[in-house]
Amino acid sequence: MEVEYKQVIVVRTDVKMSKGKLAVQVAHAAVEAVMRCLEISACRENVYIWRMQGQKKIVVKVKSLEEMLKIEREAKELGLVTAFIADAGLTELSPGTVTALAIGPAPTYLIDKLTGSLPLL
Repeated sequence: MEVEYKQVIVVRTDVKMSKGKLAVQVAHAAVEAVMRCLEISACRENVYIWRMQGQKKIVVKVKSLEEMLKIEREAKELGLVTAFIADAGLTELSPGTVTALAIGPAPTYLIDKLTGSLPLL
């Protein structure tokens, strides 16, 4: 049986953003996590398999930075690649505002341990 791969992007709902700004933050997170994964030889195969499976992405939400930091810490403990996005502050948000966290691409069963119970955005 083939193992399914996906990427999950976690966004904060306590940071008020327009839909366009939110879309850009999610895109930044997704791209950054893939770039980081490509830099790690053990993770490159994840990107290849994930691309062949259609690049599944899920966007979920958390209510606070603290909740996001906890997920990021647990992801690193599992050996998963993560990418935080802190806004540059050029438009809607203050510089350094953390908006999104991407996890993976990685096997779905691993990512679901951390994000499987989070609500979809």
